[in-house]
Amino acid sequence: MESTAPHRPFGLIIAVLAFAGLGASFMQTILIPIQPELPRLLSASSDDTPWVITATLVAAAVCTPIAGRLGDMYGKRRIAMALLLLQACGAILAALSETLVPMIIARVLQGMAAGVIPLGISILRDVLPAKRLGSAIALVSATLGVGGALGLPLSAFVAANFDWHALFWLAAGIAIACFVLYAVVVPASTLRSPGRLDVVGIIGLALGLVGTLIAISRGGEWGWGDGRTLGFLIGGVVILLVWGVYELRVKDPLVDLRVSARGAVLLTNLASVAMGFALFASNVVFPQLLELPTATGIGLGLSLVVAAMVLAPSGLAMMAMSPVAGRLERIRGPKPLLVAGAAVIAVSYGAALLFHAEFWQILIVNILLGIGVGLGYAAMPALIMRAVPASETGAANGLNALMRSLGTSVAAAVVGAILAQSVTTVHGVVGPSESGFMITLALGLGAAVLCVILAAFIPHPKKGAETAIPEGVLGD
Repeated sequence: MESTAPHRPFGLIIAVLAFAGLGASFMQTILIPIQPELPRLLSASSDDTPWVITATLVAAAVCTPIAGRLGDMYGKRRIAMALLLLQACGAILAALSETLVPMIIARVLQGMAAGVIPLGISILRDVLPAKRLGSAIALVSATLGVGGALGLPLSAFVAANFDWHALFWLAAGIAIACFVLYAVVVPASTLRSPGRLDVVGIIGLALGLVGTLIAISRGGEWGWGDGRTLGFLIGGVVILLVWGVYELRVKDPLVDLRVSARGAVLLTNLASVAMGFALFASNVVFPQLLELPTATGIGLGLSLVVAAMVLAPSGLAMMAMSPVAGRLERIRGPKPLLVAGAAVIAVSYGAALLFHAEFWQILIVNILLGIGVGLGYAAMPALIMRAVPASETGAANGLNALMRSLGTSVAAAVVGAILAQSVTTVHGVVGPSESGFMITLALGLGAAVLCVILAAFIPHPKKGAETAIPEGVLGD
């Protein structure tokens, strides 16, 4: 397809898409430094303030696959810019909020921007030549982890030195800058997926995911046998089952489940759930190990800012792996890359089980985890895009991002329950016991091993499948 748009440097396009991804993933960690203080800051009970976190998680999970489908139909750049506007509005509302309800609404708007990352990956397929695609996908995909890792020390520094609202003014500035850069630098693609908008499918997926994710994220606090947990969980699962039957019968489905059931797509998505679980387990354990007082016998007594600086190099490792992952993907393909990434994560968890008594040990282990995640996150979008038609990359990448989010959601529930049950008091300090941390690290190891096994069985794409990557397809 001949381009009618002015040429933009490919490196600049990649940089803008990566920056937007960093901004979207930064929203996931922005509240961590002030999370214990939210009841006081928002004049709300400690039972209600977790909704500020849950709202972002649910909004991101619901909107990501929907945004992908809308991008395929109406233009990925256009939908990504709409999400960036919502992100900016959410950040501004949060910066002006003093109570719980406006903050929850703001966090919903911010969570919706998570779809920017899979949309950016799909844009890369539309506008880049094949020789630049692997490393570019690796970089933009890695922002799912990099933004959180690098955003944590930045959030901690701002929270420690300024009014907490400054966190959200910073986030608003990032979102507005991304919107302007998108408008100026990122070209529109003429590649569209025809059909009508599946409104019933959107409503069904949203209701099913909301019910299921609320049950998973709040079940540890409410109790897994509580009527609220069971009601949300059973209701969500039933709605998703009905939604699946409907999607198989409708002419223009929100998610093409037949494509999603292909071996390569299905196994990649299952491996994504396992890798998401493995990543989140470390995100829970390592900060607590670093920050718990030394009187506990397991904590290292570091401040939040210092602990965040110890963990930040993991994000740098993910970013540094992008060009390496791109070259490896071109030489060996994405499947060995995913196997290798999961194997590195497994080795990292094995080392963490043995070595966690000094901050430098956690630093090294976390850098290794960053390398593994960087390899794995680079491989997954490439595997997906090899297995689906070019006109469905937005929806397919959105579904894959949802699977990663599902893995982290399950990890949050499981790890939270384990650490809550292992709470003990040592020298007057209340916190999780060493056995609770070890069980969590062992689960992370198990999830990584499962990811290796699933990745090893991913089939190679069939010859002649509609998976060719167009070179430099630009539009008006």
